[in-house]
Amino acid sequence: MLNPFDLKSALLAKHAQHVVLIHFPIALYLAGTFFDLCARIFRKASLGEVARWNFFAAAIMSLPTAATGLLAWRWALEGQTLKGLLRLHLILACVAVVGTWATVWLCRGSRTHQAKPCFSRCCF
Repeated sequence: MLNPFDLKSALLAKHAQHVVLIHFPIALYLAGTFFDLCARIFRKASLGEVARWNFFAAAIMSLPTAATGLLAWRWALEGQTLKGLLRLHLILACVAVVGTWATVWLCRGSRTHQAKPCFSRCCF
């Protein structure tokens, strides 16, 4: 049994890194969405730039998060065939990683001298 107050054991457990890392891409993507919305409302190019950097950081963090998720599957479940909710979790994780990188790709060309938010080219 893992003692939750033993920080060293909690951080070095074979599956713990995924649990810690998963929050970063989610928070960064939500922050990017918020800043992109603010860039749209207030017509500030600087907020659009902050949104782009948040989306990029979320995409970068999605890679170690996915890798640690795969490692947790290999260690905790010893590489068993995934069924049911765990298979759905893996599929949706792959969709989330691809979607995050698609957001970065969509935002790559919106970096102009005008105050344009990331999704002005494709959504509105």
